[in-house]
Amino acid sequence: MVSIKFLTLKDMSLEGKKVLVRVDYNVPIKNGMVEDDTRLKATIPTINFLLENHCKIILMSHLGRPKDLFKKGKSLEDVKKELTLRPVAEDLSELLGMEVAFVEDCIDIDIPEDKEVILLENLRLHKEEEKNDVEFARKLAGMADIYVNDAFGASHRDHASVSAITKLLPSCAGFLVEKEVKELSKLLNPKRPFVAIVAGAKADKIGALKTLAKKADKILVGGLLANTFLKAKGYDIGSSKFDEETFAVAKEIIGLAGKKLILPVDTVVADKFDNNANIKIVNTNKMPKEWMSLDIGPETIKNYENELKDAKTILWAGPLGVFEMEKFSKGTREIGNFIGSLDAEKIVGGGDSAAAVQSFNLSDKITHVSTGGGASLEFIEKEGKLPALVALENHYNSSKE
Repeated sequence: MVSIKFLTLKDMSLEGKKVLVRVDYNVPIKNGMVEDDTRLKATIPTINFLLENHCKIILMSHLGRPKDLFKKGKSLEDVKKELTLRPVAEDLSELLGMEVAFVEDCIDIDIPEDKEVILLENLRLHKEEEKNDVEFARKLAGMADIYVNDAFGASHRDHASVSAITKLLPSCAGFLVEKEVKELSKLLNPKRPFVAIVAGAKADKIGALKTLAKKADKILVGGLLANTFLKAKGYDIGSSKFDEETFAVAKEIIGLAGKKLILPVDTVVADKFDNNANIKIVNTNKMPKEWMSLDIGPETIKNYENELKDAKTILWAGPLGVFEMEKFSKGTREIGNFIGSLDAEKIVGGGDSAAAVQSFNLSDKITHVSTGGGASLEFIEKEGKLPALVALENHYNSSKE
């Protein structure tokens, strides 16, 4: 188990207190509606426990990247319209069966006295949040008696609402953060064989790959990441996308991992990025020039199942192809179903792989589906020492002095 220590909800004197809870409600919103409320549901045990203790609950979260929109010259009003948490308050009201009051800002506000649960507006509309500004944290802290971090998906950030604030209020982890740390810690001292599947499109896996090169017994690669490694090995990947950032260190990772790193031997290629594209299965060393790789092929599926069958610990981080399109979903679906059938610790590292688990109805066959994609990978890379967890640990240590 990871050695990081923090206070939990059950260590706190909560009865009748005002409690400021950092949650991760950075969820997809379309046409004013929450598209996926998995992250909202994951915080309900903490909210219900606080309600049972007659607490007034003030929830705060970020949504999206307002600074990118500000850089494009958008006004605060425009950014607010695009990245408001109001739809989240409406969805959460339905989930809880009670009104969640929405407040138009997150600092310098009047908190409604007659409401039990309140959601503040997007923290990142204030640039001080991402700067870990103490004065901003002080304004947040001024609203409450106790601080709870239940935002595992934001715990790899050194931001005011997860880091600086722990110096200003009695602070603890919520049930979600507690559970994430307990489950992900299994990857730090895993039962063996330990097999990691690292795939998907994002370039946030470099640090984790370097750690897994030492820690895992096998690393199975898929998705855009596989294209990157194949290109680094001198293969012609046709029109397939690859990641420049990972490509720059791919040879180093190949050297570190050696024979542990297993790449696709065949792939499903398409003449365009479309579910109606023409497709064919080719060997990865014979990709046609104008075609792109969008899924692993049948031989690779067989190879990967063979590598997984005796595993006692499995980390799955990233889908093996463009699973959102039916034509390119087979690799992710078949490997997902195979993992589901195994007797092992099976941990899914958030993000797109969590969406795949939900899409293929595999949730009840997985030990733990993390709510934090980037955070779960950094947890492995940093041996559990994420900035927000370190802040909680420092608070724990000072509370014991």
